[in-house]
Amino acid sequence: MDARAFLGMEPVDDLRWRMNVRRDLSTPEGFLFGGCGLGAALIALEAAADRPTIWASGHYLSYAPTDSTVEWEVTLAAVGRHVTHGRAVGRVEGREILTVNASLGIDKLDVEGIWIEPPEVPVPDECPPRALPVMFRDSINERVELRAAKGRHFEEMGGTPGPPGPPDSAFWARLPEHLFPSAAVLAIVGDFIPGAMSQPIGQRAMARSLDNTLRVVQFAATEWVLCDIRIHALAGGYGHGTAFLWSEDGDLLAIASQSIGVRLWSEDSVQL
Repeated sequence: MDARAFLGMEPVDDLRWRMNVRRDLSTPEGFLFGGCGLGAALIALEAAADRPTIWASGHYLSYAPTDSTVEWEVTLAAVGRHVTHGRAVGRVEGREILTVNASLGIDKLDVEGIWIEPPEVPVPDECPPRALPVMFRDSINERVELRAAKGRHFEEMGGTPGPPGPPDSAFWARLPEHLFPSAAVLAIVGDFIPGAMSQPIGQRAMARSLDNTLRVVQFAATEWVLCDIRIHALAGGYGHGTAFLWSEDGDLLAIASQSIGVRLWSEDSVQL
């Protein structure tokens, strides 16, 4: 299985695709998981441009309900010697739900370097599976295997506010069939940033992405991807965070970032 099969992407022609929003590609609330939307757009863009993703950013405008069909349309706005700039628009029954802008290409340079380090965390086999509350089941959360590597567990927060914790957390992620990392796969893993918003505030939070940006560094063979999340700020009801995505050997694969609308769980009524 590859990412195209995982997401159920079907080509209509060179610039148009469609996908069915299955339950296992959806959020617990019953709409397309944002990372799956971004990943689907990158499959369409890479096929049209015949170039790999360098950078992509998705703007979430509305929701694609479970069991709906998303129609994708690609535009290659500028094609250069080394870089293609394009966009993919996803619509449900003519309603625009997601716009993705991207740059795709590859070049050669004799100088290179990576100047950040992965966090020191246990290997996947030594990390416990992330607990999955009942309300999170029957969704994308059951399709992606997650193991907690750093930070507090979900069940450690709730009911009454706890003390604020560190803004950094991490987990290992593995997709079915051990999919080799691609831009689409990394887009899915990077969209788990909102789930880390509870870490620094010490309260259970509901978070929905406004955007999803992915910067691809390199690809390396790895069964698990480490999602190293740093929450930077929360103000005016909106949070901002970054995730560094690493291979098991410590290769930096990509950098994801998001801005997120945040609400406390209704049963956790104490305000910040």
